[in-house]
Amino acid sequence: MSSQHSSAEVTGQRFAALALAALGVVYGDIGTSPLYAVKEVFAGNHPIPVTVANIYGSLSLFFWALVIVVSVKYVTFIMRADNRGEGGIMALIALALHTVQDKPHHARWIMIVGVLGAAMFYGDGMVTPAISVLSAVEGLEVGAPALHAFVIPITIVVLFILFFVQKSGTAVVGAFFGPVMLLWFTTLATLGAINIVDHPAILSALNPLYGLEFLLANKAMSLMAMGNVVLAVTGAEALYADMGHFGRKPISRTWFLFVLPALVLNYFGQGALILGDPEAAKNPFFLSAPEWALYPLIGLATLATVIASQAVISGAFSVTRQAMQLGFVPRMEVQHTSEKEQGQIYLPAVNWGLMVAVMILVLGFKSSNNLAAAYGIAVTGDMVITSVLATVVVAKVWKWGWIRAGLIFACFLSVELVFLTANILKIPDGGWFPLVAGMAIFVLMTTWKRGRQLLADRLKGERLELMMFLDSLASSMPTRVAGTAVFLNADPKGVPHALLHNLMHNKVLHERVVLVSVQIFDVPYVPDIDRVEVRQLKENFWSVIVQYGFKDEPDIPEAMALCADAGLEFSQLETSYFIGRETLIPRLGSEMAFWREKIFVAMFRNGGSATAFFNIPSNRVVELGTQVVL
Repeated sequence: MSSQHSSAEVTGQRFAALALAALGVVYGDIGTSPLYAVKEVFAGNHPIPVTVANIYGSLSLFFWALVIVVSVKYVTFIMRADNRGEGGIMALIALALHTVQDKPHHARWIMIVGVLGAAMFYGDGMVTPAISVLSAVEGLEVGAPALHAFVIPITIVVLFILFFVQKSGTAVVGAFFGPVMLLWFTTLATLGAINIVDHPAILSALNPLYGLEFLLANKAMSLMAMGNVVLAVTGAEALYADMGHFGRKPISRTWFLFVLPALVLNYFGQGALILGDPEAAKNPFFLSAPEWALYPLIGLATLATVIASQAVISGAFSVTRQAMQLGFVPRMEVQHTSEKEQGQIYLPAVNWGLMVAVMILVLGFKSSNNLAAAYGIAVTGDMVITSVLATVVVAKVWKWGWIRAGLIFACFLSVELVFLTANILKIPDGGWFPLVAGMAIFVLMTTWKRGRQLLADRLKGERLELMMFLDSLASSMPTRVAGTAVFLNADPKGVPHALLHNLMHNKVLHERVVLVSVQIFDVPYVPDIDRVEVRQLKENFWSVIVQYGFKDEPDIPEAMALCADAGLEFSQLETSYFIGRETLIPRLGSEMAFWREKIFVAMFRNGGSATAFFNIPSNRVVELGTQVVL
């Protein structure tokens, strides 16, 4: 009985630890929305009049947006669409592609829609750190308007420090994320409750009729308001994206028991404050605090927004690595910042690229009001794409059928398309930035995918069948030299170009030749027991197929060590790795537009090396070049 009790206690402690960690990582973005969401409705670039009906109506819309989009769509439905426990846009693409394996045309469209969603995620990732940190630092103006000139410089310094420390990893700082966000949400709930006590009638705005009356009474104005209401649900996609780290239950229970009540209390508290003092609409979040608490609140808000930004940056690293594994972006340097946590990675190119984009946004838009226009469109675009992909998964993977799945997600899409329409109206005010950034990333990702396919087709056209090659060796065997040669081989049935070049120029073969093909599957992880498939061929040639999931860390020497059970043992000091290095030449009239060919060639030239990507010791590598006309 006591062992059962202690086991339950350990399970409870583990769950509490996961819930606290999830609070720090998952809810930073949505948790900092109260800083600017209500302010944007009543004091933004397109404010609505501060009247009792408008306050009640907009608060009702805030509440029901949180319920429909986050509670019902993401927590109840989307988070169940996991790919072996993993979530996020890449996992959803992989699940949807499983349903159309025999229909290439459908698969192509799913791929395009999914990549567009990933591109929108990057657009969102650029705006989140800019708007959240800037809105926190703007609190200084509430206490001392004379500090206005220091807001942007302080924001830039905070953001620079945030991006600069990424290379050190988040393990040390991460330990503080949960407790800080616990304090943050407790503060949100407390501030809200204090103001609600003065105007308890504001709670009647929980009634959806207030929201409907507001929408019907102010048709043109309500669309503008809906464009700002969506700010309350930014960050909802993080619940799904980070599911693999914490599990569905800790994330969903933390939402229902703590985060949602705290957010609702704070939004309604801000509404109550404006009800009593319409002038407070200019910055209801900071004005809802007592005067003595203003500067501590600004400090806490800045910490919370840094944590929210950290989650977005880490998400960008994770999505980029998954996209790299699935063949949507070139290989780039990946540094591991933790010896224990596999998911803690740092991509210098993504980090500094994001930092430049965020700095440009802060310096260009200058205030959180201006940035709010740029924020909503990327978020709503991502939400619509998630709903479309989830409809495919629910209909085909869950086998609910198209009618049932369509009816369920039509309800979500009807809300999200209103949000999207409202945000389209904000394109001239700044919504163009994430759209332009997202479309640029979309073009780069699709160009890379198509270019790799084109390159593979060109190399396949020059392919020599492996079995025919081995038969020909038997009749005219070249000189064999001591040691093992490992050739990376994209096509398991063909002869690697590097092997042919080595044979042509050096006129020798190693006494043992291993042809290694790497296959990336659209599952998060492949267990070690399934990692390698080893086959012995003629003339002491071996074929090894190494299998990875899109979240695995490719490591060829480590995989080679697993071949010992099949009779293929390696001594690293006697092994040389041969890698082909293609020089691409674009040409007019190929299957891809010439301008895209030029982009692909530039990306290919600047991509990371296979040596670093596959963790091969650089002093054991021989690169052999060849020219390929696209």
